[in-house]
Amino acid sequence: MAESSVPCASMLSLLRKGVVIPAHPLSLTAERKLDERHQRALTRYYCAAGAGGVAVGVHTTQFEIRDAEHALLKPVLRLARETVDDCSAQLGRRLIKVAGVCGRTEQAAREAAFARDDGYDIGLLSLSAMKDAGDDQLIDHCRAIAEIIPLFGFYLQPSVGGRLLSFDFWRRFAEIPNVVAIKMAPFNRYQTLDVIRGVVASGRGGEIALYTGNDDNIINDLLTPFRFSAAGKVTELRIVGGLLGHWACWTRRAVERVEHIHAVIDSGEKISREWLTMNAEVTDCNAAFFDPQHGFAGCIAGIHEVLVRQGLMRGRWCLNLAEDLSPGQMEEIDRVYAAYPHLNDDEFVAAHLDEWLS
Repeated sequence: MAESSVPCASMLSLLRKGVVIPAHPLSLTAERKLDERHQRALTRYYCAAGAGGVAVGVHTTQFEIRDAEHALLKPVLRLARETVDDCSAQLGRRLIKVAGVCGRTEQAAREAAFARDDGYDIGLLSLSAMKDAGDDQLIDHCRAIAEIIPLFGFYLQPSVGGRLLSFDFWRRFAEIPNVVAIKMAPFNRYQTLDVIRGVVASGRGGEIALYTGNDDNIINDLLTPFRFSAAGKVTELRIVGGLLGHWACWTRRAVERVEHIHAVIDSGEKISREWLTMNAEVTDCNAAFFDPQHGFAGCIAGIHEVLVRQGLMRGRWCLNLAEDLSPGQMEEIDRVYAAYPHLNDDEFVAAHLDEWLS
């Protein structure tokens, strides 16, 4: 393994502790050009809100940034890295930088090498481009990219471009030494359990950090102890943090919830049933933001709409001209805003917006 691909000890410690990692959106002008001022403001917001890092170049950042007509992947990654580094120095704390890595092996290797050389800690590896590949080919692909940058595995739900992945795949994936974390986002309990069982079976349960990407079940994922047996030994694992598009807005409240959950778990006290109610409330908000009623067609625009209301973005514009809110989605966002005022962080944003936009 190349020296440059060895994970940093301080990053691993923070990752395993469990943090909030928002999936970073893309701020555009009305002409669909990068709005650098508001893009920086978004990154500053996440850092000031207490996030443990950011994930850039992922689904929420819009995969179209890789298209030749836009050529935004490198500029967007570099802008976020520069801003995170500035914030980290000002705040005096470590922040994790995650870069999305996509495509078949040649493309993914190029993206991983750029991310590593630019200062990113981990590559969030999407396997969407390899829908027809068998497990052997997938594992070879993952091993090749792991030689370049530490890996954050990614189980993306098929409805937004992912593919089904077996328990045996996840066991073999977890055995790759440079795998440091896995994001589970199949929006499916059975498939989430496949990942956790696979990590237990690999014998690396204490090394690989488990993160939720299940926007429909965030709090329950974070509260649940998972116990599985392998080789005659019972192992208990927890999902310690999240890497979520949902956390791209109302981030300060997400950080507070995760810190509270960690404190409850560390204390050994019983889990209040109020957390179950909170889980339902957060999921209801996610339904408004992510638009499952229309197959998640409005998921990126829904997050944008919330950020526009807060002043963190100037418009909902996406690189795909056809991508916008679905019918009735605006009314759903209005509804959850009114129903759950304790979940938004509008006051926090209003108090600091001018500073972040400076």
